[in-house]
Amino acid sequence: MALPDTALLALLGSRDESLRTAEDLLDADVHVRGNELTLSGEPADVAFAERVFAELVTLAQRGQQVGKDTVRRTVEMLSDENAADRERMGESPAEVLSLDILSRRGKTIRPKTLNQKRYVDAIDTHTIVFGIGPAGTGKTYLAMAKAVQALQGKLVNRIILTRPAVEAGERLGYLPGTLYEKIDPYLRPLYDALHDMIDPESIPKLMAAGTIEVAPLAYMRGRTLNDAFIILDEAQNTTPEQMKMFLTRLGFGSKIVVTGDVTQVDLPGNTRSGLQVVRDILDGVDDVHFSQLTSTDVVRHRLVSDIVDAYARFDAVNERRGLASAPRTGPEQRRRGRR
Repeated sequence: MALPDTALLALLGSRDESLRTAEDLLDADVHVRGNELTLSGEPADVAFAERVFAELVTLAQRGQQVGKDTVRRTVEMLSDENAADRERMGESPAEVLSLDILSRRGKTIRPKTLNQKRYVDAIDTHTIVFGIGPAGTGKTYLAMAKAVQALQGKLVNRIILTRPAVEAGERLGYLPGTLYEKIDPYLRPLYDALHDMIDPESIPKLMAAGTIEVAPLAYMRGRTLNDAFIILDEAQNTTPEQMKMFLTRLGFGSKIVVTGDVTQVDLPGNTRSGLQVVRDILDGVDDVHFSQLTSTDVVRHRLVSDIVDAYARFDAVNERRGLASAPRTGPEQRRRGRR
């Protein structure tokens, strides 16, 4: 393959890191001399490697730096058994990894996995979207980026960000300080994301004007939210009643995104999570979409994905053990009990 001069440097990466990553991940042998790429090995391995490099060249020609993570995600997407069908649907790695949502100070926010792209697309096409998945999958961050994009594009007049004030069994009454000082730490992650997307100096002005509002979930009760982009974060810590209350705040010209991780519920006792039951409740309701993200969509340190998988395996083993050790209540056991 002849590599375009305009894409060569971006494709190789800093100190040829991207090329070495491709060599490690691909079964075909990879050699670059000048701007000529040579692939050798079994025909199937060479054909797959050619597809990978064709996608990477497309990304490089679009002006993107092709880092190690880009190479790894391209290989993962093309390795999937449904990759050919997805490419026909316009979901090739180059299309997924070059979808720009928001740019600020040279930093561009874009989806990094196919599920993230589908999540972002769903936000564009549906009024209510649920983003459900483990930590590090970009659920809240991408929703925030879409909210800022909608505000800048004048699709909405304001952004409303909310979370339930429940964390790891703590109670606000036991925390020191005023009500604001108690609530502020729970909302801090939302402020952090905002600072990545909007000039920090303008945020206080936007908040003072009501263009951006960050508030605990309890403050949503009794309101009708028109012309707003509303995000409920950490929704696994809502009760079913709170979830109903929040969703029915929806007004005209508004959009809702609900994000959460059903494996990290901090509600007390045996309280049911509103996020765990809402899919069954809203199943079949038009203009409501559920996006499921998994450990393969984690965009933090590689270990985060491994940790999520390890906990899932641990929970599955414990669940099987619990079912195996549960007391039997069949006819024979009930007869013995009556004796």
